[in-house]
Amino acid sequence: MRILNIYHTTTGNTLKVAEKINQTLLDLGHNLDSFKAGKETKIDILGYDWVFAGSGVYGWLPGIPMQKLFGKLRGEYAEKGLIKPGAPRIEKKAVIYCTYGGVHTGINEAIPAVKYMGQLFDHLGFEILDEWYFVGEYLSEKMREMSLSGRLGNITGRPNEGDLQEIEQKVRGIMRV
Repeated sequence: MRILNIYHTTTGNTLKVAEKINQTLLDLGHNLDSFKAGKETKIDILGYDWVFAGSGVYGWLPGIPMQKLFGKLRGEYAEKGLIKPGAPRIEKKAVIYCTYGGVHTGINEAIPAVKYMGQLFDHLGFEILDEWYFVGEYLSEKMREMSLSGRLGNITGRPNEGDLQEIEQKVRGIMRV
């Protein structure tokens, strides 16, 4: 089974999540490829049986590198005729995840980013097994107050050890499917 974890991180919050996913998969005996999305990222997600895809949330969407990568892939797959009416299911699975601060409206700020990323997989026929949302603190000094007084309360230090344990349990659970 080929497994991919593709992610974007600006602050390091999503990197913590991606690394925990990676480590758990390795502990379970799986091999995987893991990439941070960037300008030069070239990947064929259809070459994998399982894909984990994640990003921080920026203005309700995944980071620009993920948006650009997914837009490029969508165009390439559509041109090859691999995006078909009715999105027939194929034997591939995806888990979509994000980190978010939710200072204004909580998890509602993160849902569009996860749905955005999931659409590529859904259009290709992947079975989306789950969507994961993890709280992440605001790290820039300019936004420090948002980690203390937003809708989610004090999120300083998140994702924390408890969040990372939750991620491990989620990965272990989903891999039993």
